[in-house]
Amino acid sequence: MRTTGLAILAAACVVALSGTARADDLFSWVDTVPPFKGNDTGGIISYSLYQQGVDIKGLAVDHCARYGKGVKLISSDARYGGYISFSCVWVRPGHLSRPLRVAY
Repeated sequence: MRTTGLAILAAACVVALSGTARADDLFSWVDTVPPFKGNDTGGIISYSLYQQGVDIKGLAVDHCARYGKGVKLISSDARYGGYISFSCVWVRPGHLSRPLRVAY
C-alpha cells in the first residue's frame, strides 16, 4: 500500500516537472511590479525610474505631502530590479520645512 502511494506521488512529480519551462515564463512577474508604490508610512520607487532621469525626491515629496508629512529617503538598491525606499515622517508644528501640497 505504501509502495503504491509513493509510486503515484513519483509519477505525479514527473508529470508536473516534464512540462517545458521557458525563462520568459519564469520571470513574467517582473513586468507586473509597479514602478511606484506607497501609503501613509512610506513607499518604494523603482530604480529604473532614477536611471530614466525621473525626479525621485519630487515623487516622494509629492506623495508624502498628500498625508501632510515630510520625506526621509531610507535606502537605495542600485541594481537591475532594485528599489529606492522612503518613509513619510511627521514634521514638528511651526517647522520651516513643513510639507506643501501641490495643486495642479
